[in-house]
Amino acid sequence: MSSSPPGAAISHSEVTNITAHGFWLLADDREYFVPFSDYPVFQNATVAQIYAVRRIGPTQFHWPQLDADIELEALERPEAYPLKFQ
Repeated sequence: MSSSPPGAAISHSEVTNITAHGFWLLADDREYFVPFSDYPVFQNATVAQIYAVRRIGPTQFHWPQLDADIELEALERPEAYPLKFQ
């Protein structure tokens, strides 16, 4: 059985841009906009805190300094994951 060498990236993700309204998250080959209005935990975060994203699974992102998590599917289909209880 063969596996990837230690330290080999299995998937690519990074924050590519931050604006006054949110930031862009690149996951594999697709970019997602994360609006501050939907994710207020990032509103007053520093640039360094936003860029310090860790991918902790194939579909889960974590910002350790902010104790924030986002699932990829919530960015792909936000209508299925309302952030406010109705």
